[in-house]
Amino acid sequence: MKPTTLVFVRRDDGAVLLGKKRRGFGVDKWNGFGGKVRSGESLRQAAVRELQEEAGLIAQPEHLVLTGHLQFRFEDHPELNHPATIYIADLYEGLPKPTEEMEPKWFYPNAVPYEEMWSGDHLWLPQLLAGHAIKGMILFAEDQEEIIAFELREVERESLRDDMG
Repeated sequence: MKPTTLVFVRRDDGAVLLGKKRRGFGVDKWNGFGGKVRSGESLRQAAVRELQEEAGLIAQPEHLVLTGHLQFRFEDHPELNHPATIYIADLYEGLPKPTEEMEPKWFYPNAVPYEEMWSGDHLWLPQLLAGHAIKGMILFAEDQEEIIAFELREVERESLRDDMG
């Protein structure tokens, strides 16, 4: 299981930036920005790189706020299993721009398009956007939509570490 990162960018007015995936895994779904950690990269370095590649935004690793760890598991496709370290970016430079991989758009928390996201996102993203730190696991069925099992707990932010601990 290759570690991944996920970054949710927030504006001062509370809106969150999501990207609609244009290709590959999760195509046509809205999500945060992120992906696999490359060899020799820290989780924060990967998060910063992915944010710039997918949304054109520049963030500093030390300005990312660690907010959660989720294990995404796929019942009949273990090759898709991956742990995700989740960050919030309140400090960043630039304006979001479309890329080959993502089409960015701002949403207020009460208008997040959960029906166009991964089926489990509505179970954990509201807590994260409300400022809670989380740890959890989502197990998807063979169709990669139905949720077979779900665990989530709020944790103290201080208990989270960038090494998935």
